[in-house]
Amino acid sequence: MFLSRRLSCVVLALALAACQQKPADDGRPETSREFPVADRPVSRLGANSVSSEVERDSVNEANVVMNLADIREGMSVADIGAGEGYYTVRLAQRVGKKGRVLAEDIDRDANEQLGQRVLRERLENVSIVLGTEDDPRLPPDSFDRIMLVHMYHEVTEPYAFLWRLQPALRKGGKVIVVDVDRPTDEHGIPPELLFCEFASLGFRLTEFVRKPELQGYYAQFEAGSARPEPADIVPCRLSGDKTASKD
Repeated sequence: MFLSRRLSCVVLALALAACQQKPADDGRPETSREFPVADRPVSRLGANSVSSEVERDSVNEANVVMNLADIREGMSVADIGAGEGYYTVRLAQRVGKKGRVLAEDIDRDANEQLGQRVLRERLENVSIVLGTEDDPRLPPDSFDRIMLVHMYHEVTEPYAFLWRLQPALRKGGKVIVVDVDRPTDEHGIPPELLFCEFASLGFRLTEFVRKPELQGYYAQFEAGSARPEPADIVPCRLSGDKTASKD
């Protein structure tokens, strides 16, 4: 009887200790827990300070990006974090009837509003998908270009996100990032950290240019080596002098 009570006390003590300890993966999606935790703060979703469409068109932003990305008629393009569809509608016009644009966002309301815009503007070459914070849910081997415009700094699970994004590229396909060189909790990401996170997933940087029309910079990547296994991904850390390194 004494032994039984003693074991019960031990079990209860362990249970209480477990409840008091905060798991390393607390709050993360179950689907992300095999991937490293990003060692950086993340900007609040939806609080981006990107200019209006009229202001962006006044500096020819979309055309500058599409020209740098060499987006042509007949291509298949994914617009990740599409929001209200600034790039979606302009990409649809650029790729034409023979091309396709897939607009993705994790905000259901934003997708519904974009769907209404697509119908209103009769963009028959556009489809819309609801993604998650760690998975853009893109079909494999489907896209010539994947656009991440002023949104990558809001990705809370970059390693899981990029790992699941990579198979969607066609042979020769490219991932395009437009962002701002400032801390990740101020709606931007330092280029060195961006390069490091992409390299951790086997992507290779093929072009980088700073452009005032973009309110920041343009970076272009292509799939290089094979994807590492989630457990083999080495996370990046940004030091005080803005140099990024792998742990």
